[in-house]
Amino acid sequence: MIKLYSDTDLLDALKQKRKLYFIFWLVTAFVMAGFIACVVLYLLLPYHDERGNIIVAVTSVLIALYLFFCFPYCGISLKRIRSYCKMLSFISEGLKESAVLPFEDIEDWTTRDGVDVNVAVFGVKNIKRDEVMHRHIYIDGEKDFPPFAVGDMVRLVTQGNLLIEYEILTPHTENTVTLQQSLQQGE
Repeated sequence: MIKLYSDTDLLDALKQKRKLYFIFWLVTAFVMAGFIACVVLYLLLPYHDERGNIIVAVTSVLIALYLFFCFPYCGISLKRIRSYCKMLSFISEGLKESAVLPFEDIEDWTTRDGVDVNVAVFGVKNIKRDEVMHRHIYIDGEKDFPPFAVGDMVRLVTQGNLLIEYEILTPHTENTVTLQQSLQQGE
């Protein structure tokens, strides 16, 4: 079985999360120090001083720049790394499910629980009816897509439809397809 995740993945993600939070708190501390300095300077000015308007403008610009920094940084970087760390912790704690399914197709990228994933489609035989249903298995966008080919029988270990381990049982190659077709034509 080929494992997509190791113990170092969670440790690396947590290290990156700490770094991003450090940058956020460093910028916040800088802005807070600038804000406090502006307030102190404003309070030290004499009543109705012309320089007060300049200090209010500098304070407003400083807070506006901080808000322009916070919304994208918190909304994109911090949110994504928190979601990724949460997903990795679920992998280590959650229930695992195993199945052997034929690979059918690859669908477009999507976002699942805040994490970018590739979607692999596997066929599942319906017990009550004679039809094949499709099961979507999510593969982490940070990892390389496994070398699945259409028709491969793959043993999967998933947690919440997120691929953790896989093993290709019967590789489906061009040579086996042409051999099977030539055998069927010969009959």
